Amino acid sequence: MLATGRVAKQKEIAQSTRRVANQGKATVLALGKAFPSNVVSQENLVEEYLREIKCDDPSIKEKLQHLCKTTTVKTRYTVMSSETMQKYPELATEGSPTIKQRLEIANEAVVQMAYEASLACIKEWGRGVEDITHLVYVSSSEFRLPGGDLYLSAQLGLSNEVQRVMFYFLGCYGGVSGMRVAKDIAENNPGSRVLLTTSETMVLGFRPPNKARPYDLVGAALFGDGAAALIIGADPTESESPFMELHYALQQFLPGTQGVIDGRLSEEGISFKLGRELPQKIEDNIEEFCKKLVAKAGSGSLELNDLFWAVHPGGPAILNGLETKLKLKPEKLECSRQALVDYGNASSNTIFYIMDKVRGELEKKGRGGEEWGLGLAFGPGITFEGFLMRSL
Repeated sequence: MLATGRVAKQKEIAQSTRRVANQGKATVLALGKAFPSNVVSQENLVEEYLREIKCDDPSIKEKLQHLCKTTTVKTRYTVMSSETMQKYPELATEGSPTIKQRLEIANEAVVQMAYEASLACIKEWGRGVEDITHLVYVSSSEFRLPGGDLYLSAQLGLSNEVQRVMFYFLGCYGGVSGMRVAKDIAENNPGSRVLLTTSETMVLGFRPPNKARPYDLVGAALFGDGAAALIIGADPTESESPFMELHYALQQFLPGTQGVIDGRLSEEGISFKLGRELPQKIEDNIEEFCKKLVAKAGSGSLELNDLFWAVHPGGPAILNGLETKLKLKPEKLECSRQALVDYGNASSNTIFYIMDKVRGELEKKGRGGEEWGLGLAFGPGITFEGFLMRSL
């Protein structure tokens, strides 16, 4: 019902205020989200988490309480639940070889969430699954052959000739990478309609706290699960309601920073190490990266505060550093901050949760809203992924 209402509202806006998409340019035609049923309130996290893993160390409790306050997160959605821990108590045992159990949980959950997000997206789009020509599938949370892209295609009833691309283990920038590839597909295959899905769960990275691994507690206080889906295509028909044009994409990595974000898969799952220098590395390189993107708008007078912003919130420190470095007005990153509050860091999904909030804000402003904007995400490498987008 909500998706139907949004479609009607978008079409009403289109008749009066919507800008016209450039011919041949990829556009976002619909967006859907999905989450697991278990909702975690940050207020209750410490007691519930420590009880589930049977930890009574007061120093760990104090550290986790501090992290819960500094992350700014209020709610998150998680596949992990008390029922999961009852079924798989070994997940709370230090050093236990549980990769088989973790994948058993994650593989099924990731596809299910991608399926639900895709259904919501397709409903908003208003056309049938038979019109989907390509699938771009992104996840850092499952591992198997064949991959989740095939299982999702079968569940949705896509054509057995749908052209599939799968991205595994790109981390937080995976959603923007998927969007970049979907843009290329849409613009080079006239009439194509690309379903882009991202789906993530932190099951592989869930570990009992250990003083030798302080980042595990950061993950417990920051990360969330969920899925997102977009329909991307060029030259929209009269029945479609594009809300964003994907004008230009850019990716770069920072040489010599491979160890700043480090993830390793073992018998115990995935272990992460995050260097303290990450926010500073991003801050030192972000201005030049943004200027390269903005230059593609073809307007020499466009300033950074003239744009709308969708920035993946790896954590508050990254948003704060970026805001200071680029001299952005506080309201420019409000959608990114609010997504962090509402969902936590949901890895590759997060950029699309932010874009959905940006869409809502721009709809309120109508033609008075910003025309141009940037979408940014950062991840292992250190890799920067960026988009120059145009609001329609």
